[in-house]
Amino acid sequence: MAGRADGLYPPLSVPKPLGQEIWVVDGPAIRFYGMPFPTRMCVVRLPSGGLWLHSPVRPDEDLIARIETLGPVAHLVAPNALHYAFLPAWAARFPEAAVHAAPGAAERAARHGVGFPDHAPLGPRAPEAWRGTIRQRLVPGHPFLKEAIFFHRPSRTLILTDLIEAFEPARLGPVMKLATWIGGIRSPGGTPRDARLTWTDTAAAAPVLREALSWAPDRVIMAHGAPIETDVAARLRQAFVWALGPEADARA
Repeated sequence: MAGRADGLYPPLSVPKPLGQEIWVVDGPAIRFYGMPFPTRMCVVRLPSGGLWLHSPVRPDEDLIARIETLGPVAHLVAPNALHYAFLPAWAARFPEAAVHAAPGAAERAARHGVGFPDHAPLGPRAPEAWRGTIRQRLVPGHPFLKEAIFFHRPSRTLILTDLIEAFEPARLGPVMKLATWIGGIRSPGGTPRDARLTWTDTAAAAPVLREALSWAPDRVIMAHGAPIETDVAARLRQAFVWALGPEADARA
């Protein structure tokens, strides 16, 4: 990590084992309102042998070849309305894969001139294709950030996207250090300040977040920043105190 100031987690575009039948792929940065955000994809191999790709990163031929060694791409997942940029390219490369998208993803893609493939909507429960391996819930209460969260049972991994971000200051340049401090998304992790301030119905989100805590994950991975692998329950309660209330943080 010494000398890096780009927020990235090399090696990039390489599947890195995280646990039983689960990998992460760290990708290059993407610009979001002018700021560079690292990207991360989660790959799960289902009992069928097919691969489930969550928040796909930028594809290239080397990455595609590495993914194909793990199994056939069966499912492509856009977990919220912001994480769709590279999914159409994966869908074009793997037309036999089923596409699944959170509410608002296809509509936002259309507003930005991005063609979005035919898809099934992500709902509050997992579809039959992965129900036995991956739990799924939809976190309600925000006007547009309706994020689907997942729990990979075999590895006890909670898979988030933007609900928690955990940028490590040592990996950032001065501008991003300031931006992540203002945004409340520095490690050990938190829900972005703009999302918290615009969450119109925290009471609707709270039961889903409590349920995620009840799954007792051993680790949490998210799209931006350092995975959570120690003091997991305490850090989740702290990150979600805006919805769960101060009593949740007090138990941490």
